[in-house]
Amino acid sequence: MAPLSERGQDSGDTRRMKAIAVVCGALAFAAGSLMTPGFDGFDPAAFPNPVENLPLTPAGYAFSIWGVIFIGLILNAFYGLIKRDTDAGWDRARWPLFVTQAIGAAWIGIAQLSPVMATITIWIMLAGALLALRAALRTPETWWMHVPIALLAGWLTAASWVALTTIFVGYTALSPAFGSWIGLAGALATSLAVLRAMPQAGYGVAVIWALVGVMVSTLSGGLPFLIATGAGIVVVAGMSLIALRRV
Repeated sequence: MAPLSERGQDSGDTRRMKAIAVVCGALAFAAGSLMTPGFDGFDPAAFPNPVENLPLTPAGYAFSIWGVIFIGLILNAFYGLIKRDTDAGWDRARWPLFVTQAIGAAWIGIAQLSPVMATITIWIMLAGALLALRAALRTPETWWMHVPIALLAGWLTAASWVALTTIFVGYTALSPAFGSWIGLAGALATSLAVLRAMPQAGYGVAVIWALVGVMVSTLSGGLPFLIATGAGIVVVAGMSLIALRRV
């Protein structure tokens, strides 16, 4: 058996390599978006029942949050490498975060080829982000660690339910309106469960941003759905304020 000093060195080297991997993952994630024409929804023709005008889909401007998320993840990655490369708390979040980033780097390409595979992979990304958030909240650094991962997890929660709703509407007899009600309920239930288990206001901010985008996209009609979305925003905001007070 190797001496304790050598095992400690090996552990430090492994953690440092994982920190480097997260830096590479963050840069690849951002580059994967910048180097593609962007994503404005699945091709309606990719489904047996073409999906158009899904009420649950946020307005196009809402996707600009990715710029904030990418910057936050890159700052998180470099800070972690420079300041917390061998920190055990930071290390626990690295593999699930890296998995999310690695898939995210290729996700737009996947979405253009297969909506079903894109939906499966975005749920894997969400799982990775939530695991990373759970580990991140054990560290004390709110702005460098908690907030970037919470924003990622919050937006992925909304995006995952939009993708799943689109798949169900496209492959079943569900109408876009009824499917959106199911998707909205699922997104709100997931968001509130996460905020209860892992209170971080940044997560709520990302979810609220997505829901406001949904409201903007449905301003021309669907008053009951608009009201329900607004009520969801109020509840998520309340849970987020509670989380903020715990910081």
